[in-house]
Amino acid sequence: SLRLVVYVQIVALLVSVPLGIFTAYRAGRRSDRAISYSLFAAASIPNFVFGLLLAIFVGVQLGWLPPLGYVSPSEDIGEHIKTMILPVLSLAIPTIATYSRLLRSDVIATLREDYVTMAASKGLSNRRILFTHVLRPSSTTLFTSAALNMGALIGGTLVIEQIFSIPGLGSEIGLAIFSRQYFALQSYVAIIAIGYVFFNSAIDIAVGFIDPRARERRK
Repeated sequence: SLRLVVYVQIVALLVSVPLGIFTAYRAGRRSDRAISYSLFAAASIPNFVFGLLLAIFVGVQLGWLPPLGYVSPSEDIGEHIKTMILPVLSLAIPTIATYSRLLRSDVIATLREDYVTMAASKGLSNRRILFTHVLRPSSTTLFTSAALNMGALIGGTLVIEQIFSIPGLGSEIGLAIFSRQYFALQSYVAIIAIGYVFFNSAIDIAVGFIDPRARERRK
């Protein structure tokens, strides 16, 4: 489950960061509206719906990727990647939509700051302004949401793991619920709670390095 969550976060961040910056830079234009509407629709669809659609069309009908099963990376790294693509996409698509919308809002707010106007007046390129002066202070909300989402995904993979027959914490939680193994269920909930605390504490420390203003506010 943790491996699946890490893959989802990597894919979601790699896609949502450039997408959020692009939509913020072109705010109000046709491309921004089209992407924003698509992201809103993707965020409103449960991840298990994407899982079922991908398993049926990509896995069964097209036969491009295995719709069921799991292979450990120690056994065969190639097959491991193939078996993880569909479940990762199922969880990553709604996550990408959420992250992109959060980053878009923060980037738009940062672009209105005085120091960004000063940087533009000095003749700096738009690319340098966006990635040097805008992205870092706009990433606080994104990384905080990603840290909280790590804990949520650890316990929220139950349906996806059932759809793709992946042995993980989500499947164990479902087994514990149906078999009324209350002690095991309490242990799994405790693991998820520890994950929430750990990742939230880690991002609180990292935010101080990402945005120096956060360190000043704490003093």
